[in-house]
Amino acid sequence: MLKRSFSFVAITLLLSALMLSCRQTSGPPQSSANARRYDLTGTVVSVDRAHKQVVVSHDPIPGFMDAMIMPFTLYADWAFDVLSPGDRIHATLVVDGDRSWLENPLVVRQEGAPAQTPSRASLQPGVEVPPFMLTNQDGKRINFADLRGRAVVLTFIYTRCPLPDYCPLMTSNFAAINQRLQADAELARRVKLLSITVDPEHDTPPVMRAYAMERAGVKDFRQWEFLTGSPDEVHRVATFFGLDYFAEGNQIIHNLCTALISPEGKIVKIYHGNEWKPEDVVDDLRATLGEKQAKS
Repeated sequence: MLKRSFSFVAITLLLSALMLSCRQTSGPPQSSANARRYDLTGTVVSVDRAHKQVVVSHDPIPGFMDAMIMPFTLYADWAFDVLSPGDRIHATLVVDGDRSWLENPLVVRQEGAPAQTPSRASLQPGVEVPPFMLTNQDGKRINFADLRGRAVVLTFIYTRCPLPDYCPLMTSNFAAINQRLQADAELARRVKLLSITVDPEHDTPPVMRAYAMERAGVKDFRQWEFLTGSPDEVHRVATFFGLDYFAEGNQIIHNLCTALISPEGKIVKIYHGNEWKPEDVVDDLRATLGEKQAKS
């Protein structure tokens, strides 16, 4: 009886929050310290961009509600460019007092395969990078929003990658960028480098730290950090930046993607594949920061 009462109260609270949120579509609210977060997975039933709302036939949400069809507020504008009825959606449901909304959506066209269109939509220059959360080589949680004020260059790797022109090359390129930054203290002060694993189940923070020190020669992680997280957290970041990957035995099959993000947290440029050169990225960093300085 207590469980049913909780479910009824929870559902009533969520419905009230959704009625309110339909009228407040200016942007995602700031969550309070009392906000509760739940993993949500389901099938999209309908999409209403004008009201920033998506109706989802969702799976049971442990500790909150049974499976049912419900409308949810979604503030990620890019998602409405690609969401269609029948898509699978994974997201975080935030319930904060009389408000609720979805964060960090991941759209999947078919079981096990991330949709390609969201990646193309999110890769446009000027698109704002969501406040993703990951964990660094020291076990510290890193929020992308806290990196604002510095230009960020990020790439995706995994420590067991055997192909020299894939992850090892990305790491070598970043080491070359890092070396150039160390030679220019002013530029280094305004730049952050991130290497993100796509093999989080193996690449724990200690593994990432050992890899950084042994393979990349990193001794001071203030300039260059190596990030991991839960499989869902990594998947959300990788999908946003257009990275496709899947496990094949002990290896990860993946494409290559490196991104330059402005101090305002917006995409400046995407470097596809492995043809880009470290000096080109450094030149683009100087141009990005120079433009910012000129406008300020």
